[in-house]
Amino acid sequence: MQGSNDKVRVAIFAMVISLLTACGGGGGGSGGAAAPSGGIHLQVVSFGDSLSDVGTFAPIASAVGGGRFTTNPGQVWTQDVAQYYGDTLTAAFTIDVTHALSAQGGLGYAEGGATVATPANLYDFLTDVIGNVEMPVNQQVSSHLAAHGSFNSNQLVLIFAGSNDVLRAGALPAAAQTVQTAATTLAQVVAQIVQNGATHVVVVNVPNIGLSPKGFASPDGGANLTQLSQMFNDSLNAALQADGLQGKVIQIDSFTWENQIIANFQANGFVVSNTGVACNPVKTPKDTALLCSPATYVTANADQTYMFADDLHPTTRLHALFAQFVEQQIARSGLGH
Repeated sequence: MQGSNDKVRVAIFAMVISLLTACGGGGGGSGGAAAPSGGIHLQVVSFGDSLSDVGTFAPIASAVGGGRFTTNPGQVWTQDVAQYYGDTLTAAFTIDVTHALSAQGGLGYAEGGATVATPANLYDFLTDVIGNVEMPVNQQVSSHLAAHGSFNSNQLVLIFAGSNDVLRAGALPAAAQTVQTAATTLAQVVAQIVQNGATHVVVVNVPNIGLSPKGFASPDGGANLTQLSQMFNDSLNAALQADGLQGKVIQIDSFTWENQIIANFQANGFVVSNTGVACNPVKTPKDTALLCSPATYVTANADQTYMFADDLHPTTRLHALFAQFVEQQIARSGLGH
């Protein structure tokens, strides 16, 4: 009888080991930890604007349940990507009640309102809430280099900027110079990042801002913003090519991706596309996603059924879908899976 019990225990033990092995337990990854979903461990560094901001203004915005430019408490795409590669992305700087930025040690440098080359004072961005503390993308990169000296091959650097330059450029034809300058400046920032040791650099072009609810509701139906978005992206592509950078970075076409998602919004799980917003404009302070919370959703599950939180910023679900798209493009480059 004892021998029979021993055989049963051995069989159960073998089954447990088999299950652990199949699930990836007991090995893989760095430090003996299980490999993350992306297959490799990478430390994520992020530069950009509100579309990538992981919580610069959270110390103030959290008072009303906000914190990021989405349907809070949801995450933005950079956080999702960081998790996919086994990392946690936190804010490099946060604001305090005196509207001053203080370093926090995180690697999420993207800040709401940030531009590439357009002066911040051309547009009052929630100045009564957060002050005028917008840190341009080149300054974000300089801050990282001042604190850390360089980038390294274990990092995934995400750059998503230019939307605020497009939004502040005005109307064509006068706006063309502003947008083109911002795009070529962004290519120079990318070059600086590569020159300082980054080997895995993701560069996202600007989305079709004309298809945002803001564009949809504008007198021209978003035509000017769409043209400026295209102009920025064309100029960025040309500058990256001229600078010999296209073979050194992973380019993400958010413009085309957004067009396709909106055209097939129901197939992607949304009920409302770019014709409405998840955060009730009447209930949400300042009508901004930064201060949006479940208490201000138009419906209880609006973070999953709407594409946009406010007139510019994606909902939690749209951020998650974009993160998956980015992860797929990174895998196609040969990095992870």
